[in-house]
Amino acid sequence: MRLGDFELISLSDGTFRLDGGAMFGVVPKTMWQKRTVPDDRNRIPLGLRPLLVHTPQHTVLIDSGIGDKMPPKLVDIYAIDRTRHLDHSLADAGLTADDITVVIASHLHFDHFGGSTMRQGDAIVPRFRNARYLIRRDEWLDATHTHDRNRASYLPENFLPLVEAGVVDFIEGDGEVLPGISVWQTGGHCLHHQWIRIQSGGRTAAFVADLIPTTAHLDEPWIMGYDLYPMDTFYYKQRFLREAIDGEYVVFFEHDPTIPAGIIREKNGRRFVDTEMA
Repeated sequence: MRLGDFELISLSDGTFRLDGGAMFGVVPKTMWQKRTVPDDRNRIPLGLRPLLVHTPQHTVLIDSGIGDKMPPKLVDIYAIDRTRHLDHSLADAGLTADDITVVIASHLHFDHFGGSTMRQGDAIVPRFRNARYLIRRDEWLDATHTHDRNRASYLPENFLPLVEAGVVDFIEGDGEVLPGISVWQTGGHCLHHQWIRIQSGGRTAAFVADLIPTTAHLDEPWIMGYDLYPMDTFYYKQRFLREAIDGEYVVFFEHDPTIPAGIIREKNGRRFVDTEMA
């Protein structure tokens, strides 16, 4: 889609599955299974949708998918299917990994940033070799000082090689990181989780990552059990939804299996996603 001088393309790094109960937290299964269908292991289908942003100055990738370094055991647990993956999506857009000039991390969990590095012989190296990687410094500190509750989400091979290669620029706080692109800390899912605002031509798009992972999570109380600070998610989500509805933001849903983006609208007290964005 066009957003002023920018072109935005929702990409795909394949699909995966997570436990439905964990994805909807305290929401009973009798309610959430009306919105998505679990498999025989209670896992629901999810997308892996990085966002490509063409600006006059840069070719930006927001998040990078799950990548191809996951061991077979985890591929099975998460039902990872990369039959079609990020390289295919980039090719569909007429690009390769070498065309990316900036990669922005919403946070460093493996399903969002695993595609940022790749194996090259016995080494792990940056996948986007012509890019600078923008990572919130405090998120980096959390990812490199884990505890039992978050350790499984932060896999060092996804981000340590980037600093070793000297390609990381640390983000120190909220605000603009590139012309027309800014980052805003939400907390909630993890302490330094952030969403990315893209503004051009008087319009706004929002890459919300795990604040609202799918269109099934529009209701404020529908919060993932994975969130470390669920009440922070709740309060920020309330504020964001009001802002997005009033501002007619184009919202990109990183994990929705079928709907990559839309404008959240409100009618007769009901919220829904309008996918007609022209």
